[in-house]
Amino acid sequence: MAGLVSNRGCHKIRGSQIRELLDSKLNVLFDCDGVIWNGETVVAGAPEVVTLLKQQGKKVFFITNNCTRPRASYVSKFIRLGFTDVAEEEIFSSAYCSAAYLRDVAKLQGKVYVIGCQGVVKELREAGVPIVEEDTDAPTGTIYDYPLDPDVKAVLVGYDEKFDFIKLAKACCYLQNTECLFLATDPDPWHPLRGGRITPGSGSLTAAVETASSRKATVIGKPSCFMFECIASQFNLDPSQSLMVGDRLETDILFGANCGLDTMLTLTGVSTLEEARGYKDSDDPERKDFVPDYVVETIADFIEAYEEEEG
Repeated sequence: MAGLVSNRGCHKIRGSQIRELLDSKLNVLFDCDGVIWNGETVVAGAPEVVTLLKQQGKKVFFITNNCTRPRASYVSKFIRLGFTDVAEEEIFSSAYCSAAYLRDVAKLQGKVYVIGCQGVVKELREAGVPIVEEDTDAPTGTIYDYPLDPDVKAVLVGYDEKFDFIKLAKACCYLQNTECLFLATDPDPWHPLRGGRITPGSGSLTAAVETASSRKATVIGKPSCFMFECIASQFNLDPSQSLMVGDRLETDILFGANCGLDTMLTLTGVSTLEEARGYKDSDDPERKDFVPDYVVETIADFIEAYEEEEG
């Protein structure tokens, strides 16, 4: 790539430079929200980009920290937003990877106490990982009014709109056992909503459990390397032949850096070019891994790159 310089250089590229970069890679990993879509609105050109990359022989994967949906539901969303060639096995969510970790890595012999939504619960069930079945009624009373399951061997924290004091108390009780695993689907502190509002993310709930239990969670989602290891184990990916495309410096770009991937920031989501340049100019060496190798306005620029070459 004679015309390109990486090494966390935060280089804004377009046209033939994008084509040169893509030609050097076999695998492209996309974050979803802020890259492929924003909520229920597709990023313009994203379906065409996915099809184009596959026509060029690339393996394309979708990696999301959003644990609210099982993979089958993500397939439905891709179809609803105009994607015609996304398969379930190409989608890696923090919920799916958490279930895979408990089944294949931890080889859990016991139940999981889940703080999380149905996306997490469904992936655990599909993986054959036993969970504590919870009463869906609103909690009343104190922790003394709730039995604890002696078979719990892990606590998993994800996004949970019904998070409450009793759930926090139960998790802390289980985590008093030092042999009880403590996992978090992802570290995302918040998520953007329409109208400028935000919602607390899994990372916020995990922080509450960490503080109350004096334990530190093992994070499964980005920027942890396990999500890449999960993909690589199934598809035999070479990090040097892979590109990570994301919109969040502290998760997507750091994930790529942690896994030895080239990274690209797209400006259709959370992080800005100014923030990336700020990290680049920082004297803190740890912040250098937040700096992307490359920056594009939108992944739709990939289409222009191939059209220029053909023209």
